Amino acid sequence: MSDTAIKIENLGKRYRYGGAAPLSHNLRADITEWAKGLIRRREPRVQSHESQPSTLRSPPSPASEPSALSPQPSTPPHHPSLHEVHEKHLDESPEYFWALRDINLEIKQGEVVGIIGRNGAGKSTLLKILSRITPPTTGKITYHGRVSSLLEVGTGFHRELTGRENVFLNGSILGMRRAEIARKFDEIVAFAEVEKFLDTPVKFYSSGMYVRLAFAVAAHLEPEILVVDEVLAVGDASFQKKCLGKMGDVAKQGRTILFVSHNMTAIKSLCRSGFLLNQGTIVTSGEISGVIDAYVSSDTFAVCSRYWDSPTESPGPGPFRFKSIVLATDAPHRTDHLTVKTPFRVSIDLWASRPGTVNLSLQMNLLSGEIIFAVASQRIQLVPGEARFVCHFPSDLLNDGAYSLNAMIVEGDAPRYVLREALVFEVHDVARSGSWVGKWPGLVRPQLSWNCAQTTVTTLP
Repeated sequence: MSDTAIKIENLGKRYRYGGAAPLSHNLRADITEWAKGLIRRREPRVQSHESQPSTLRSPPSPASEPSALSPQPSTPPHHPSLHEVHEKHLDESPEYFWALRDINLEIKQGEVVGIIGRNGAGKSTLLKILSRITPPTTGKITYHGRVSSLLEVGTGFHRELTGRENVFLNGSILGMRRAEIARKFDEIVAFAEVEKFLDTPVKFYSSGMYVRLAFAVAAHLEPEILVVDEVLAVGDASFQKKCLGKMGDVAKQGRTILFVSHNMTAIKSLCRSGFLLNQGTIVTSGEISGVIDAYVSSDTFAVCSRYWDSPTESPGPGPFRFKSIVLATDAPHRTDHLTVKTPFRVSIDLWASRPGTVNLSLQMNLLSGEIIFAVASQRIQLVPGEARFVCHFPSDLLNDGAYSLNAMIVEGDAPRYVLREALVFEVHDVARSGSWVGKWPGLVRPQLSWNCAQTTVTTLP
């Protein structure tokens, strides 16, 4: 038996600017495959702890996308000539862009792989393809084992069903029998700490309860391959530690884990290998320390402003969304060369579609993931329209180094949305008096006020 868990060959994913990709080039084939899928779902299945390799080829259509509820054929129909023509046509069209391109990977069974990259690098797109939520445009993926994924809060949950019902629903989607799920049920509930709310519809759950239950289901139903995105950031610190411990236990059982996080400390503690994505391609791969070093030392990372054209395209919870976030300085300072002596400000514009009491919180981080400090604005009562928040950062605050800034929208006392790596920038050192020119110690570098004076004059023995 092969020791490969996932093999990715020439994987690519393209999208159309301003809208969804067109329907498949062969509607009749799509409808036929969809009908065949319905028939296959009604056929009896043979469950096996060790799954046979299943292959996902492209370009599939939404109608013929592989279903986790039914067995997949080992060699689905594939038409290379049509595929090549279709890809060439898209390459020449300015309407499309490639979110992923030419991804080739082979992940061994039992490996814990970290996936690193900045916002928009293609990490979440890759995980959605690997989880069979989104079909690829080009390429081929071969799996050896059952895949369980935790990509977004509440993914795979039905809002009208209770927590208890969703545990069994998720287990069924993973291809497990009811008896298997029941055997793990008490352990899942205890881990998620939602015993009192088991028979409450999950639409009434907080985001923290959502993610605790979703992670517990994904991690405890014994998948051969576990795919985890940045959703752990929703939970509190103790739950994050609990989740990392559980993933460590899963890894010790010889299962494969793909882990995406902006927290380099978590990545380094859990993963032995990894790869760095940038603009949809793999920049480097290998031992995790080397990949993290390449990520942190990148000289093309700066993102000092971000804008969104409309509320429907911008990130944020439903009624409150980001319009822009900009790092600015006063002349003659330049945002592409901040120094430890440069004061700067961060301006954030929001769209509000309904009234609400809102404030913003900013979290300053090292690129390795450590939090330096967090600040929060005062609360203001928003009405439908636009609002601006401005936070001023004084000079002599940050040490020289590279930083990222997270922005959180808070309504009342409830965090609504976190925009991770909203800004990424570098602060440079300046010439200092004295002969010592080494790295100034510490995460911050405040210039504090001192009173210095000679108090007595004496001769020391």
